[in-house]
Formats: sequence, structure tokens, C-alpha cells
Amino acid sequence: MIDFERFIHAIEQNRWEVYGVEAYAGHRRIHSYGDTTGGRHFIYSSTKTLTALAVGMAQDEGKMDIHKPLPAYLPAKALADLPDRQSRLIDAVTIERLLTMSVDGFPFRPEGASWLYNALRYPIREEPSFLYSNVSAYLAGVAAANALDEDLYGYLNRRLFLPLGIENPPYQRCPDGYFYGATGMQMTVEELSRIGFLLADGGVYDGQRIVSSDYIGQMCSPHQSNGQSLYGYYVWVYEDGGWHISGKWGQECYFFPKKDLMVTFLSHIEENDKQISDCMKECLV
Repeated sequence: MIDFERFIHAIEQNRWEVYGVEAYAGHRRIHSYGDTTGGRHFIYSSTKTLTALAVGMAQDEGKMDIHKPLPAYLPAKALADLPDRQSRLIDAVTIERLLTMSVDGFPFRPEGASWLYNALRYPIREEPSFLYSNVSAYLAGVAAANALDEDLYGYLNRRLFLPLGIENPPYQRCPDGYFYGATGMQMTVEELSRIGFLLADGGVYDGQRIVSSDYIGQMCSPHQSNGQSLYGYYVWVYEDGGWHISGKWGQECYFFPKKDLMVTFLSHIEENDKQISDCMKECLV
């Protein structure tokens, strides 16, 4: 039984900095708390999910193939002067490896005056293994922009945000001018819920096909594991078909298909943000 009041009581009792919470049964909002529509807040790594959707839309349009190597979608000048061994390592990195965080050797964040130049020169390992890094999402976004021959934020605005009624959400670029792709975006609670509904409905929003159901199915299926949790394409997944979009410090959108329940909240909890997710599951799931 859903005990939303108990969840809100825990938020207030623990003095968690929570901007807003929404709970949906099917497509009907059954509970809300705080500001869910007015204030935009950083969603941090939830930005990665948007990059995964951009890649999926590009693939649907025939402009990208996630099984091809990263260099197929990079400008030649970015690959110039790569040492032979590094070139071979980069050639072994497919777009899907980036989407599943399967490239070991990246730092957590891109660095330097040119993030792209440096990202291609980190001492990565040839064999796929899980390593959570903003660099993977950044490179996937750069690859998508080059495959589309279009600024990725402009593409997302045209193909994703406008159909979902999300108007010009703030974002971040890298020093080379590319959409960051890993973090830096801001949304309201309700806007993040709309992204959640797109996934929950297999790539359809308000009757309009945005992304293919095949791609969404792959995106929300397990491909990797960090030893505790399963990972799809920039989304954490469960064996029963559920998933959650996640950003650091508590920006979350959870979907529980067996309950037909979606819960979204934006918060800023720098110490042990896992507490609020655990509490939410205890009270609502």
C-alpha cells in the first residue's frame, strides 16, 4: 500500500532538501509534494539518459549504428596523431560500449582545454568492463552530434523536448563547443517525469512515436553490472523490467511496472542520498 504521507513525513523529519515529488499510477498523478512544475534544478547524471535517447533517435533515422566503433562518428582531425596502440584501442570502442559504461580507463570527468582531445588519449583497456564515467556519455554525445551533422542540444530540442513540452532546458557545453551529454542540465520534477513516461511507454509520448520500441527495450535492459546493480543505456535497470533514471545527490525517476507506479523527485542530499530512495521504496513500493 502506498503511504505517501509517511514518505513526506520522513523528508521533513530528516530535513532532506527536496524540491518536489510526484507519484503516478499509470498516467494519473496521484500524489505530489513541493514544487514540481515551477523550479528547474540540476539533474546531474540524469542528463545521460537524454544522451542515450539522442543516440537512439539518430539510430532510428539511419544516421548511427551503436555497434560501430566510435571513430566512425568523429571528425578526422580529432583522431589525427593518435599513437598506433591508442588508435587500436579507440577502434575497439563501440558506441554501445560507451552507452553501457563498458570502457575502463577513463577518469570520472573530462579534463583540460580540449575534452575531446584528452578523452581519446586516456589509457583505456581493450576488454569491456564496467566503469562509470562522464567521459563515456560525453563521447557518445559528441559521436551523435557528428553522425547527425547537427548540434546535439538543437537536435534534442527539436526531436525530444518540443514534442514533450519541455521548453529550452538549461544545459552545459564543453570547451570544444559540444553539448556535454553527461551532466549539467536542469529540469523541473514534472519535466523529468515526462522523460520517464517516454521510457515507460516504449518510446511513445502523447500518442507520438519519438524513439523506436526496439531501442527503448534495449536501453532499459541489463547489459552491465557494477556488482550490485544492473545497467542499461545510461539508466539503471531491474530484472523485472523496472528502471530508474538517476543523478547524484538525489535526482531520480523510478518506474515499477508490476505496481504500474512511477515516482520522480528532485533533491540535493550530498551525504548518503541513498537514504531517500530507500525510504521512498519502503513507503511507496
